[in-house]
Amino acid sequence: QVQLVESGGGVVQPGGSLRLSCVASISTFSINYMGWYRQAPGKEREWVARIAVGGSTNYADSVKGRFTISRDNAKNSVYLQMNSLKPEDTAVYLCNALRVRSGGSENYWGQGTQVTVSS
Repeated sequence: QVQLVESGGGVVQPGGSLRLSCVASISTFSINYMGWYRQAPGKEREWVARIAVGGSTNYADSVKGRFTISRDNAKNSVYLQMNSLKPEDTAVYLCNALRVRSGGSENYWGQGTQVTVSS
């Protein structure tokens, strides 16, 4: 089992920035991919970004150029730096950990942190 705890959400004005953090209960060296998803009220969960254990990153088109994902394996943590925030970025942001094992994959989720972009 892997526990994930997010922090860093809040209320910010359009154009502002926030930095989300996610701490894992195990060494992130053993987690193949860590990522962020978001879910707005009445909408399906949406993938935002992911980072592999080796450091390669991928982003959804909607956040590319504005958001940056990073990880610090020494702190068992992954971060999401969000700049130039828009009202449509408002959602609960959830941390995700994917471990690829010989018998299959394991998917873990945090509880989420609320991000509200509003003037």
